[in-house]
Amino acid sequence: MLENFKKTEDALFSFFKAPVTNKYPSLVMTLKDVFCYITGMDAREQTLALRKIQDKKKARDFKARNFGYATFAGVFSYDSDDRLVKPSGLMCLDFDHIDVSRVKQILLNDPSIDVQLLFTSPSGDGVKAVVSIDLKKCDYRTWFRGIRNYLLVRYHLEADPSGINVSRACFLPHDMKVYVNPDICPF
Repeated sequence: MLENFKKTEDALFSFFKAPVTNKYPSLVMTLKDVFCYITGMDAREQTLALRKIQDKKKARDFKARNFGYATFAGVFSYDSDDRLVKPSGLMCLDFDHIDVSRVKQILLNDPSIDVQLLFTSPSGDGVKAVVSIDLKKCDYRTWFRGIRNYLLVRYHLEADPSGINVSRACFLPHDMKVYVNPDICPF
């Protein structure tokens, strides 16, 4: 298992209110805050509505207009890779159009991946995994390439390549079955 050199429950990152064109953060959050957001009512109606939309373009547009998002890699002054104020030691991996249950089990059972938060994507057919990384060992992009390659070789599981961008937006849905590291939320 990857060692945590800082307490991930103290990791901070930016939250942006919808729409995705909003590039200035509204809040600084913790993983516990996101857990409460995802299991609360904040995104429930949007998530239910999105999952009823069959047209892919309409669904993408709806998601962009109606979902708040986080930049798990850290606190940003503006949503851009060069505007990172403070890194969090977290990375969000995005898996689209997959067997949700299978991928969740793979990620939670692999001792090499330090999963802190794991939830079903807004569309319902993907998974978002927030993992710890040690930025003292190498930079964010190197971590991303390494983890992505490891998952591809070992499990034939392909993370969305756009996750290499440190400011990558992660839309936050409603998910009552979200996994959170018990050290962060022991309830």
